[in-house]
Amino acid sequence: MRNHKWLLEASQIVLQYFRWLFLLIFCIILYAKFIEPNWIEIKTLQLTLPHLPAEFNGYRIAQISDIHRDRWMTVPRLRRIVHLVNEQHPDLVAITGDLVTRNLPQLIPSLKPALEQLTPRDRTVAVLGNHDHENDTQAIIRTLKQSGVFDLNNHIYTLKRDNATLYIAGVDDVGMGKARLDLVLQQLPPQGAAILLAHEPDFANTSAATGKFDLQLSGHSHGGQIRLPFLRPLILPPWGEKYYAGEYQIGKMLLYTNRGLGMTGLHLRLFARPEITIITLASPRLSN
Repeated sequence: MRNHKWLLEASQIVLQYFRWLFLLIFCIILYAKFIEPNWIEIKTLQLTLPHLPAEFNGYRIAQISDIHRDRWMTVPRLRRIVHLVNEQHPDLVAITGDLVTRNLPQLIPSLKPALEQLTPRDRTVAVLGNHDHENDTQAIIRTLKQSGVFDLNNHIYTLKRDNATLYIAGVDDVGMGKARLDLVLQQLPPQGAAILLAHEPDFANTSAATGKFDLQLSGHSHGGQIRLPFLRPLILPPWGEKYYAGEYQIGKMLLYTNRGLGMTGLHLRLFARPEITIITLASPRLSN
């Protein structure tokens, strides 16, 4: 009788435990589906670039990445992102790839009404990501140009302040075999500060080895998208496994990997909030 009573009490405790566990998992899923994906972080940081002219001290770059226009990333959501970027009054907007989720070419034209509302002081520039190349790539490039966005794939864009210059370079998607760093290096003058946009962050090992870039801006990994606190994400994409989120020093080059704004797969985010990065550049001549 006593054993029967003990087993009954133990089973009730176990049942209660599983009820609380189920409730916890249910709440985490609700948070990861409805709260965190819409909880955009405006991440601000100051980066000192070794070759930055004093004339560009305080220059503000807004980086956005991995928009992933799809049925979740609706036009109203995209317009909210544009509004948040414009509120930061950037000098330059840099988009580091994956504007549209793969196999959704019908959604490409809907980028234009939002992107053309970006209002940086100088220009909006963009490179493509792997998902963009799994769509109608030329349609995306046309839409970018129609939106006033400079196509930076394997090109450079030159910024001027008085007699000083800052070069913004970009490579097409690395994972899809479209990057032509050799063409970019041919366009870069031998001297001067240069920033590279590359969708995949792990390309930084290659770009840093050239000694030509002070900073690389990347995305691609979504910061792991679903992860546990203080732990490395369990799932990361190729070319986004080493430098999956935040700031890194690779040789003499800085790398910043943005966590992106959209999602793929389960469309959940956990401990990897969507991000708009506001980078203020500092010249070593004025920061000492």
